[in-house]
Amino acid sequence: MSTILRGAVADPPYIGQSFRHYRDHADYAGEVNHEELIQRLERDYDCWALCASSPSLSIILPLCPSGIRVMAWVKPFCAYKRNVRVAYAWEPVIVKVAPRLDGADVTRDFVEELMMADLDLALAESITMKKGLTGAKPERFCHWLFAAMGLRPSDSLDDLYPGTGAVSAAWESWDGSAPPTPSQISVAKIAEAQAA
Repeated sequence: MSTILRGAVADPPYIGQSFRHYRDHADYAGEVNHEELIQRLERDYDCWALCASSPSLSIILPLCPSGIRVMAWVKPFCAYKRNVRVAYAWEPVIVKVAPRLDGADVTRDFVEELMMADLDLALAESITMKKGLTGAKPERFCHWLFAAMGLRPSDSLDDLYPGTGAVSAAWESWDGSAPPTPSQISVAKIAEAQAA
C-alpha cells in the first residue's frame, strides 16, 4: 500500500428511498445496487465509509467484508413520524478503517456522553436543513468521519454521491483533526473560565 491513502465516502439514497426523495434530481438512476457498490469500495479504496439507514443494516451488513465497523451518527434533532413508535434518531455509518499511519489521529469515542453501549463510535450532530437534498451531511459529521476512516489531509478522498457537494467541501476544509467531544469542550471552557 502506498503512503497516500485512497478513501471514499458513499452516501447513496437509502434503500427504498431513492424514488421518493430523488426522482427529480439530475443524477437519479433508480435504486442503488449495494452489492456492486461495496465490491467497488473494496476493490478501489484503502478505506471507505458507507452511510446507511438503520432498517437497511440487515440487508447491507451481510454484503460487507469482515473487519468493518458500524459507527453512529446520533441526531439530537430528528423527525418523529406518524405511526412509528421508535423514532429514527441515528444513522449507521459502515466504515472500513485504514491501517494506522503516522499523522492519523485516534478518533475519540463519543459513547461516554451518549451512553450508546453497543456501538463502536457515536457523534451527536444535528441534521442539515435547506441544503438542497434530503440527507445532506453536516461539515462536523464529515470531519469526524474522515478522522474515523484514518485519513490525513495529504490523502485523497472520492465523494461517490456528491449531491450537494457537502462531503467534498468538508474535505477541502478539514485540517486532519477529529471534532472535539462534548467533554473536551467542557474541559476547555472550564480552563478558559479559570484563566480569565
